[in-house]
Amino acid sequence: MTPLKPGTSTAAAGDSSVQREAERVIIESLGRELGYTFTQGTRKLIGGAVLKFDGVREEPPILVEAWAHQGPARAAQKHKVMVDALRLAWAASDLYPEGNAQKILALADDEAAAHLMGRSWMKAALEHLGVTVRVVKIPDELLERIRDAQTRQFR
Repeated sequence: MTPLKPGTSTAAAGDSSVQREAERVIIESLGRELGYTFTQGTRKLIGGAVLKFDGVREEPPILVEAWAHQGPARAAQKHKVMVDALRLAWAASDLYPEGNAQKILALADDEAAAHLMGRSWMKAALEHLGVTVRVVKIPDELLERIRDAQTRQFR
């Protein structure tokens, strides 16, 4: 059997296990920054919809979605993040009608978050929905594994 070259993987092209691991680390890093512990959580909304969140805290109420992408986002990825933000806003208004829930999109790369910053319509929409974007630090080794996975997944 030939040894793997550095930066290569035996994972299938579409395998997203590295991103799922990174999302857990992003949530942990956000928790350290804020001084809270988050759990993954599923919540049932009044209309019967069931939503799963990367991070949940009941007191104070916080809902978090993490995105591990590294580098500039492509169009479909930008829309995916905005869908996550809409889910956060909708769920928070349903689960916490008193309006006191924080809604956070947590990322680990400034380039990946660039379309959510500055003077973009997406940033304005997030502000209107009360969704905060946070870029947190995760280990460099994990960042490299994410980049390798993205290269492998690119079609």
